Amino acid sequence: MARQHARTLWYDRPKYVFMEFCVEDSTDVHVLIEDHRIVFSCKNPDGVEFYNEIEFYAKVNCKDSRDKRSGRSITCFVRKWKEKVAWPRLTKEDIKPVWLSVDFDNWRDWEGDEEVELAQVEHYAELLKKVSTKGPPPAMDDLDDDSDSADATSN
Repeated sequence: MARQHARTLWYDRPKYVFMEFCVEDSTDVHVLIEDHRIVFSCKNPDGVEFYNEIEFYAKVNCKDSRDKRSGRSITCFVRKWKEKVAWPRLTKEDIKPVWLSVDFDNWRDWEGDEEVELAQVEHYAELLKKVSTKGPPPAMDDLDDDSDSADATSN
């Protein structure tokens, strides 16, 4: 049987790059994460061999990177060497392989999140200030308990 590439999804976060190799019921799974690349291989139940080798866009911390296998795929959590630096692509080369796609279900544009969070905190603080600076309680002199109970009994 010939080897083929596993369909691979990826997304970027401030500290990690996540990759999902989509092979259901995989066996003989091997994941090698090095400072500048990842090598993935496995077989599916039909005996088809999958092999992916990716040269990373930037250096990673292979000692703090992990992989997790499920029945549907193998997910790799690869720690970036430089945190909070967005990766415009996963690969070193500017050419995107056909088997590699962005995982738009998990993608989030996290650049500038700190500014958004800070703005939300400031807005929340202003709301709290408005709520906590209460005026005097409303006067209830015009309410007459007797007239309300009389009206309720006459109806």
